[in-house]
Amino acid sequence: MTTVLEAPAGTGIYARRYRALTVGVLALVVLVAFESLAVATAMPMVGRDLDGLGLYALAFSGSMAAGMIATVLGGRWGDLRGPVAPLWAGLAAFVAGLLISGTAPGMDVFLLGRFVQGFGGGVFQVALYVLVSRVYPAGLHPKVFGALAAAWVVPSMVGPVIAGSVAVHLGWRWVFLGVPLLVAPAALLLWRGLGAAPMEERDGEGEPAGRTPIARRFGWAVLTAAGAALTQYGAQSGGTGTDGTAPGIGIAVLAAGLVLLAVSLPRLLPPGTLRGGRGLPSVIALRGIVAGAFLGGEVYLPLMLHAERGLSLTQAGAVLTGGALAWSLGSWIVGRKTYDRTLVLSVGPLVMGGGLLLMALSVLDTVPVALAFAGEALSGFGIGIVYPTLSVLVLELSAPGQEGENSASMGVGESVFTVMTVAAVGAIVAGLGATGPVYLAGFALIALLAVTGTLAARRVAL
Repeated sequence: MTTVLEAPAGTGIYARRYRALTVGVLALVVLVAFESLAVATAMPMVGRDLDGLGLYALAFSGSMAAGMIATVLGGRWGDLRGPVAPLWAGLAAFVAGLLISGTAPGMDVFLLGRFVQGFGGGVFQVALYVLVSRVYPAGLHPKVFGALAAAWVVPSMVGPVIAGSVAVHLGWRWVFLGVPLLVAPAALLLWRGLGAAPMEERDGEGEPAGRTPIARRFGWAVLTAAGAALTQYGAQSGGTGTDGTAPGIGIAVLAAGLVLLAVSLPRLLPPGTLRGGRGLPSVIALRGIVAGAFLGGEVYLPLMLHAERGLSLTQAGAVLTGGALAWSLGSWIVGRKTYDRTLVLSVGPLVMGGGLLLMALSVLDTVPVALAFAGEALSGFGIGIVYPTLSVLVLELSAPGQEGENSASMGVGESVFTVMTVAAVGAIVAGLGATGPVYLAGFALIALLAVTGTLAARRVAL
């Protein structure tokens, strides 16, 4: 039996019964977001201090791989046992990873900490979807996901600046050791909120019939993470030998990564996702498309503005702030009232595509560099209206007890699509050189990816 608790009319996510839980969850998401952005600022200092610049990329790819695996485990765990246990376990692992990295005597231990941190963050974030599905009434889901999207805005604006100041004045270790001190009061609010908020009750536990056993899903997740990492490395080296590898090695690594992904990724996604099947498969495919397009643009925009238009790294990075603010605005708009979802999901990718084309044109010296700011803002607004709408849909289209697994599938697809987009542009840049026309072609390719999202948008309705 399933007992669903409904909220009284007019109840919001900050109503008395939800207030502590909402504030606690948002505070923790802010800290997770801050740390994910701050580590990029501190990493050059970490690499020099620990004599590990040669392992620099593993600090990011290792955490990403751990998070991908964790979403699979955390999603099924939440479905079977409820969201509370994976929430606390994920948060504990996240904090443990920070402590390990912050006290690491060498780069090997630091990388271990990053892996543990990424794993904990992955479990925590996918458990949030199960929590939302079981605590908040369906009518409040758009507001919840809009608030979660907005929780990334402040960290994206001030995170790098704060992390840089802390690293310079207190040392890079406090970039990692300081966050656990702030987790404690946020975790207390979460604990109070879980006790006060009504939660949907479900009878029956155990592995449902017809679903892939968790041990097998874990194996596919490991292979998918490995395939994504190999694809990214192989594409960026491009077989040119510019990164110190022998010519042709990059191509072999890329091929191995693509084979692994072709075999393992479909096992972690609902059937029909990669061909845009109607309903949930298209929701997950569209999430991957827009995430890959937006993050692919953000990876290369500061680099292009610095190399081709002469902006300082600080100025180039400031462009991304406009995208974060626009993302928050879009999420706020779709969270306030109900809109035609097919229309929202069709318009969003088109807006993103337009923004990415403006970024592409900003490569040209005859075009004002302000066009890049406008393009990033448009791209941010486009994903801002799409992202929370898809989060709501994935819960609505999930059968009871499958919200965690489907949310995990969405997270895996998002990660792999992003890796593939970054890898594709990276291969173009590695093979043809980092020149203006090459950047123009790269952004045009990402814009084309974004626009294809309109095709998937028309198939999200059952």
